[in-house]
Amino acid sequence: MSEILETAREVLRLEGEELLRHINLLDKSFENVLNLLYNCKGKVVITGVGKSGHIGAKIAATLASTGTSSFFLHPTEALHGDLGMVGKDDIIIAISFSGESEEVVKILPHIKRYGVKIIAMSKNPNSSLAKFSDGFISLDIIKEACPIGAAPTVSTTLTLALGDALAVCLMKMRNFKAEDFANFHPGGSLGKRLFLKVSDIMRTNDLPIVSDDVSLKIAINSMTHGKLGNVLLVDNNAKLVAILSDGDLRRALMNDKFDINDKAINYATKNPKTIDNAGILASKALEIIEEYRIQMLVVTDEDKKPIGTLHIHDLSTLGI
Repeated sequence: MSEILETAREVLRLEGEELLRHINLLDKSFENVLNLLYNCKGKVVITGVGKSGHIGAKIAATLASTGTSSFFLHPTEALHGDLGMVGKDDIIIAISFSGESEEVVKILPHIKRYGVKIIAMSKNPNSSLAKFSDGFISLDIIKEACPIGAAPTVSTTLTLALGDALAVCLMKMRNFKAEDFANFHPGGSLGKRLFLKVSDIMRTNDLPIVSDDVSLKIAINSMTHGKLGNVLLVDNNAKLVAILSDGDLRRALMNDKFDINDKAINYATKNPKTIDNAGILASKALEIIEEYRIQMLVVTDEDKKPIGTLHIHDLSTLGI
């Protein structure tokens, strides 16, 4: 088994070293490609066959989700009608490690005929693909990790990483922000973290609010009906002054001098953590909850009057 593990480590070493080596190989050619993509008025179309095609589809998806309109086009389908999906303002990124993939090379003359610019991702700068291209990204690896040197391994990892580099650079060039990212990811937990605001999910109805001079008995009754495990204590101006939690109540019960008719404020947590901006992202509110190790965050208005509550269980249920 140790020999097999060593093989696995060798694969990771080869792929990692190749990525690091290419840090110093990026030059003006890569910058030229970025400028072509940034100035593209249409869509970025990725094409490739086999493993290169699979990697290309992922690059297209990454570009599309980070502000660069993009889609994947299979070269075989392009030869049978899907070439009509490419507009004259588009730009092609064609991926072929050898630069001689028949299916890819066949569509190049038809693309160039319409004046569409082509970016090549290939090992060979003198290949057929490179000769048709307006920009070139080198995939000049030393060796594949495959023991027989046949299966794309190091080359596809490098291609994927360079695609990520293109996407991230374009994000910076376009000043692409988290809010923009959220607009493209409205679904799933990722979208919720980037899109949902506190105001979207906080509880606002039937809040368990009582006066700060009520007894424990009254406060407990309000806590029970509020179903939040907490009761909010406010002063004569309706400003929040304390929170009585079920934890506070348990500690009170352990007190030998416990009196249910005693004032609830004597056992409550004074000056609790609150936020006065319901417009912040729910994920930011979660950071506050985690930092202070609390279960519930009270949302107040500018006058410190409670207008809602955000419970950690609500965030958990939504997958934030």
